[in-house]
Amino acid sequence: MRALHVEGGAHLYGGAQQVLYLLEGLSARGIENHLACRRGCDLALRAEPFAQVHGMPMGGDLDLALIPRLYRLIRRLQPDLVHLHSRIGADVMGGIASRLAGVPVVHTRRVDNPEPRWLVALKYRLHDRVIAISEGIAQILRAEGLPASKLRLVRSAVDAGRFAQPCRHAVITDRLGLPRGAVMIGVVAQLIERKGHAVLLQALPSLLAGQPYLHVLFLGQGTLEQALKRQVAQKGLVDHVHLMGFRDDMAEIFPCLSLLVHPALMEGLGVSLLQAAAAGVPVVASRAGGIPEAVEDGETGLLVPPGDADSLQRAVRLILADERLGRQFGQAGAARVRRLFSIETMVGGNLGVYRELVGEVRA
Repeated sequence: MRALHVEGGAHLYGGAQQVLYLLEGLSARGIENHLACRRGCDLALRAEPFAQVHGMPMGGDLDLALIPRLYRLIRRLQPDLVHLHSRIGADVMGGIASRLAGVPVVHTRRVDNPEPRWLVALKYRLHDRVIAISEGIAQILRAEGLPASKLRLVRSAVDAGRFAQPCRHAVITDRLGLPRGAVMIGVVAQLIERKGHAVLLQALPSLLAGQPYLHVLFLGQGTLEQALKRQVAQKGLVDHVHLMGFRDDMAEIFPCLSLLVHPALMEGLGVSLLQAAAAGVPVVASRAGGIPEAVEDGETGLLVPPGDADSLQRAVRLILADERLGRQFGQAGAARVRRLFSIETMVGGNLGVYRELVGEVRA
């Protein structure tokens, strides 16, 4: 089977990381992978052992020229199917190009933001199958009118073994420029409004009153970087909140976190929650979107109402004050990730959708 994958993300995290896992797993199962992505991006470089990479300009949702670019590629490759992984223009432009070329289309939906029913009716007409990465997203799609015959559920995965390593606390604090006695909690997410960083900043002053060695790491990039820096300065939190940007040593940082906090207002699933759990780190997160599938409330962490700074503060304080409880949550989370969110399961789920669709077309 020959599959053309389309991913418009510029950085190797989130959806692009899932694409890399998928390409490697499919290649091991004998699938001929081709990848259309931004020329020279991180994914293009890392995917070369598992796919033939076709770099091209990708200008986002308004890049109409992406249609003829992808159309020409599809006509040349003649794949059995096209898998659209990104919303960054690929979901619509890639769908149109595939339809014009007469090739079956799979689209993976990774976000839980609602769309109007008229848009769902138009956009998803381009796709033969829509894969939701969480039941939360699947429920939204059903409510918006997506036919059940098109919808499939394949949850995102995490490389659990990569994150299950001991913490080298002194090495990590020195590397990050923090005091050796720092108690570190992390927010691993894009710096955008719906990830809820501002909610944690609102809760932080009262937390610091009982945790003077507490240091909060914002790990990620995004359009709110400067705004968050101003908020941190205005609240007098410069000594305790650190914007670390995107890092490639997260597998070493995760095990040294006392807690992962994810105060997102909207979330498809939250791969960083799975990575933290794989590292044995307890989680406090919002009860939003697909997050309850990643965090089992009262078993692997605590869930709070989205946007509720007081509830967030109480949950964080509870876990930081009770090391035994945090350790219990972390151990349960690591076991759950290995059981439910393996790369093997994710690859098998996607391949099952491919075989189903290609079998229908051939029949």
